[in-house]
Amino acid sequence: MSGRPRSWLLRVALVAAALLRPEQHARPLAARPVPRPRSQAPGSLKCFLGALKMEMTEVTGVSLKRGSHAVEDNDCVAPSEEAKRQKVLDGGLTTGQDGLEHVSPPSSVDVPGPPAAVSAGEGRKNSDVQVEEEEEEEEDGLSEEGEEEEEAESFADMMKHGLTELDVGITKFVSSHQGFSGILKERYSDFVVHEIGKDGRISHLDDLSVPVDEEDPSEDVFTVLTAEEKQRLEELQLFKNKETSVAIEVIEDTKEKRTVIHQAIKSLFPGLETKTEDREGKKYIVAYHAAGKKALAKVRTAADPRKHSWPKSRGSYCHFVLYKENKDTMDAINVLSKYLRVKPNIFSYMGTKDKRAITVQEIAVLKITAQRLAHLNKCLMNFKLGNFSYQKNPLKLGELQGNHFTVVLRNITGTDDQVQQAMNSLKEIGFINYYGMQRFGTTAVPTYQVGRAILQNSWTEVMDLILKPRSGAEKGYLVKCREEWAKTKDPAAALRKLPVKRCVEGQLLRGLSKYGMKNIVSAFGIIPRNNRLMYIHSYQSYVWNNMVSKRIEEYGLKPVPGDLVLKGATATYIDEEDVNNYSIHDVVMPLPGFDVIYPKHKISEAYREMLTADNLDIDNMRHKIRDYSLSGAYRKIIIRPQNVSWEVVAYDDPKIPLFNTDVDNLEGKPPPVFASEGKYRALKMDFSLPPSTYATMAIREVLKMDTSIKNQTQLNTTWLR
Repeated sequence: MSGRPRSWLLRVALVAAALLRPEQHARPLAARPVPRPRSQAPGSLKCFLGALKMEMTEVTGVSLKRGSHAVEDNDCVAPSEEAKRQKVLDGGLTTGQDGLEHVSPPSSVDVPGPPAAVSAGEGRKNSDVQVEEEEEEEEDGLSEEGEEEEEAESFADMMKHGLTELDVGITKFVSSHQGFSGILKERYSDFVVHEIGKDGRISHLDDLSVPVDEEDPSEDVFTVLTAEEKQRLEELQLFKNKETSVAIEVIEDTKEKRTVIHQAIKSLFPGLETKTEDREGKKYIVAYHAAGKKALAKVRTAADPRKHSWPKSRGSYCHFVLYKENKDTMDAINVLSKYLRVKPNIFSYMGTKDKRAITVQEIAVLKITAQRLAHLNKCLMNFKLGNFSYQKNPLKLGELQGNHFTVVLRNITGTDDQVQQAMNSLKEIGFINYYGMQRFGTTAVPTYQVGRAILQNSWTEVMDLILKPRSGAEKGYLVKCREEWAKTKDPAAALRKLPVKRCVEGQLLRGLSKYGMKNIVSAFGIIPRNNRLMYIHSYQSYVWNNMVSKRIEEYGLKPVPGDLVLKGATATYIDEEDVNNYSIHDVVMPLPGFDVIYPKHKISEAYREMLTADNLDIDNMRHKIRDYSLSGAYRKIIIRPQNVSWEVVAYDDPKIPLFNTDVDNLEGKPPPVFASEGKYRALKMDFSLPPSTYATMAIREVLKMDTSIKNQTQLNTTWLR
C-alpha cells in the first residue's frame, strides 16, 4: 500500500464513505441546486428553470441499496435487466393521472389516462398500462454502446423547438393579482403528493408493521439459501439450464431446518416443488418442476402463486401504502415485480403518480404476503412499503377522490402582500382547469398532431410523425434511429440503432418489421393500447384548452344561458331563468366525441370550425377502428382547490428540506426550524385537487407565468447555460 499515491487512497475512502452513507432523499448528482445567475433573472423568468434543467439532465436513481449485493436474499438480488435499466437517462416531461410532471423518454410516455373528469362511456383497465407480454422479452436498459455521447447542442438550443402555452390554447388567467417568480422542484422533495382514497382519507405511510398471520413462513426463508443456490433455482424455474432438478444439502439436519428450506424454495420460486432425499448418508432437499413448462407458464402469466398455500380465510389481495421518491408509478411497479419475480399486472392502483416528486399512494397486489412485501424495505432505496392489510378486492383506476399536494416554491420574489393576494385568489376563485404542457410532449412533434392524424385515418402521416427526424431534446440513440429511418425506410435497420426497444418508436418499428409497410394499422397496434390512446386524448385536450380560452374570453367568469352543467353524469343546458342558480364553478365544457352535447352559444360553432379545419367531422366522431372512436367527456372549466393553506418561510441553505415527509416522521425527525430572516424566502403551500387536474396549472395561476420549457429557456438562455 505504501507505493500507492495518497490521492488514490483519498478517492477510495470517499467512494467507501459514499457507499456506506445513507443519502438524504437519495439525491442524484444531477439534482444539485442550480447555481444562481450572474445577473438576477427578472420577474417570472426563474420559476421552473432550476427544475426544468435538472429534469432534462437527471439520471434515474438506483433502486438497489448500496452494498446489498452481499446480502444472501433472493428478493434483494436485482435482476440484470434492472441494473441495466437504471442506466437509462431520462429525457422528456410526461404526466401522471394527477397531472404532474415526471421524467421519461419523450416518446415512450406513461399514459395519463382518459382526459376526462367525467367519462362518457370510456373505460380503462390496469392491465392496459402494461407492454403486451406476448412480445419477446427485451433489454430495458442501454448497453454501454448505447450510452454514447449526446449531441453537444445546449439544452436551451434543443428546447427552442418546443411548445409554448399559446401553442396549446393556454392563454387566460382568472385572477387579478400581480405575479411573482419562484423555483418549482429545485429539489424533487419540494413536491409531495398524497393520494386521497375513495373513502376521502389522505393516504399516509405511518405503520411499517406486518399483520400477524400464523400461516406466514418464518423470516428465515429469506436468508436460508445462499446466493449460488438461489441462482441455480432461478435458472431451473425459468428453464435456463439443462438440469431437471436442483439438490441442496441440509448441513444442519433437523426437521425445522428442512421445513424452512422447503418453505423458502416454494415461497421464493413459484412453479417448483420440493422433496427430501437421502444420498450417501446425507440429506438433500431436491427442487423440481411439478408439471413442466405448463405449470410455470400458468404461474408466470396468471401470477397465481401456489393457490393451495394461500389461506382461504385471508383476502386474496394485500393492500399497502407505497412511498416513493423520484420514480413514477409504473417504474415503481416494474421494480417491485422484478424483485418479487411476478408479472406487473398482478398489481393494481387507483391513479398513476408523478416521477419528480415524493408520492404516497395505495397499491394492491394479488397473493403476495405482507411479510414478503415488507422485506423489500431492506432491499430498496427510494421506496417504503407499509400500512399492510388483506382485502378481497383489487384497486381500480379512477376510484381515488383526488390528490393532496405539498409544494415548496423556493427563492420567491413576491412581497408578503403579493403572496397573500395570490393564495387568497387560488383559494376563493381557483384556476382554469387547463391540460398542462406535459400532456403535449417536449419535442417539435406534439402528441396532439399524432392524435389528429389517427382520427383522420392518415396512417402514413402517423408513421411519419412518430419516426421522422425532429428538432428538440432527444437522446442520441433516438436521433440515430430517426436518421436511419429517413435514409433507408427500413424498419429492421432503424430498430438496430435502438438499444431501448420498448419506446414507442421501437414498438412501431417492430410492428412494421412484422406486418410490413402496407399494414401500418396493425404495426401501430403493437404499441400498448394506453400509449396509442394517449395521442388521441392529447388531441382532445388540445381542442378543449383552445375552446375554454375562447369561452372565458367571450363570456368571462360567469355562467351564461347555453352553458353546460352536470346533473349526475348527464350534461344539461343552463336556461335563462336558471342562470342565477349556478356559478362558474358548475360550468363544464365537452371534450369532442360522439356521446357529448355542445354549448348552445358561440362556442358551439367554434368547436365545429376547429374540427373542420382539422378535416374532422364533429357529427361523426366514430372511427373505423373502435379503439379510436371518441365518445367524449365533460370537464369543469374552473377548479377551486380544497384544504388550501400556505406560509412563507426564510432559509439560508438551498439544500435543506423545508418540511418533513412521512418517512422523516416515521424516523422521528423533528420538523425544520426556520429563522426569522434568511438569504432566501420560500412559499410552502398545501392544497387538494380532484383527479385528472394539473397542479402545475394551479401554480401557474399563483405565479402568473408561462410554464412551458420553451418560454423559460428562451427568456433566459444565458442563465441556463
